[in-house]
Amino acid sequence: MNERINTPISMAELERRWAAIRAAMKEAKVDVLIAQANNDFVGGYVKYLTDMPATNGYLYTVIFPLDGEISAVAQGPFGQDQHFTTLDATPRRGVQRLMGVPAYSSVHYTSTYDAEVALKALEKYEGATIGLLAPGSLSYGFVNHLQKSLTKATFIDATPLVDPIKATKSAEEITLIRRMIALQDACAEAVTKHLRPGLRDSDVVEIARAVATDMGSEQGWYMAASGPVGTATVMLPPHMQNRTIREGDQFCMLIENNGPGGYYGEIGRTWVLGKASQEMQDEFAFVLEAQKFTLELLKPGADPTDIFAHYNEFMRKGGRPQENRLYAHGQGYDMVERPLIRQDETLRVGLNMLFAVHPTYVTATTYSWVCDNYFVHESGDVESLHQFPQRITEL
Repeated sequence: MNERINTPISMAELERRWAAIRAAMKEAKVDVLIAQANNDFVGGYVKYLTDMPATNGYLYTVIFPLDGEISAVAQGPFGQDQHFTTLDATPRRGVQRLMGVPAYSSVHYTSTYDAEVALKALEKYEGATIGLLAPGSLSYGFVNHLQKSLTKATFIDATPLVDPIKATKSAEEITLIRRMIALQDACAEAVTKHLRPGLRDSDVVEIARAVATDMGSEQGWYMAASGPVGTATVMLPPHMQNRTIREGDQFCMLIENNGPGGYYGEIGRTWVLGKASQEMQDEFAFVLEAQKFTLELLKPGADPTDIFAHYNEFMRKGGRPQENRLYAHGQGYDMVERPLIRQDETLRVGLNMLFAVHPTYVTATTYSWVCDNYFVHESGDVESLHQFPQRITEL
């Protein structure tokens, strides 16, 4: 399997995670955790536990006990129930019992099938405390069936136990994140080299995607748009990337993909096939100041709610729109990972956390933004990771 797995995580790293999570479970008196995902964009808990992402909209469920074997339910044939004697016997690392079922969210009558299979691994937890990880990612049919079947069990949201562990990156994770950052810089360089009139927005996206795939990326989200200078050219999803780029246009692109090992980051820039307007340059200078202002507050122990309040005061004083969306957040196996820099976050900034900081605002004539990744270090310093220049690139 080592020939097939794209950059496997070491068993030592997985065992570090399991030990830290189990220590937190023991302290909180949680007997078993359940994680479930159906995608590898914001489905990072299952990968964090087993080094296997969920894909294709198919449910992947991990049952992680305080003591005993890790079990999983995945897409497979009726009746699949395999047992493995070692922790590294399959690509689903640490999973010693793998059960399968052909269930689909698009087929309503299969909505309880995964839960019916999962109950085989939960038989001894009838009166236990069962912790759900990221409950919003678990299907209603799954949780509802478990609760109706395990009537003496107590179900809780156990996400706060795991998030501080997951958000704090180990040395091995940091090494892989640096490879992801280098991959994204290479994507941005390829855009600079190949961007020209006559290409569609989607053609430029494919140029970046090809570089990313060649360097080990498995998945990504590429937002892009072109338009005349003097208009608010807001980046758009693939369904709206059919426009043909013209001489003198501006082109903006967000490259938000994962790298070897599955860690996400993001870089966002603007290019102009000609000259940027003075307004574009002035507003870009302001978003750089807004990003710098945030980084000065992004210290170990900082409260995200305070950072967000100070940031909006900075925007008000600068005569720019206040932020009502998400402009800075953690990243890792999830595109968006805690802590979020906004008014409702409770997880404080910690050491060795990876952040994306992307101040953005729109006016009638400009789309002003920049996006980069940063590490928070023990010294209190914030390390800038991307090497691609922070400028509007004129071609």
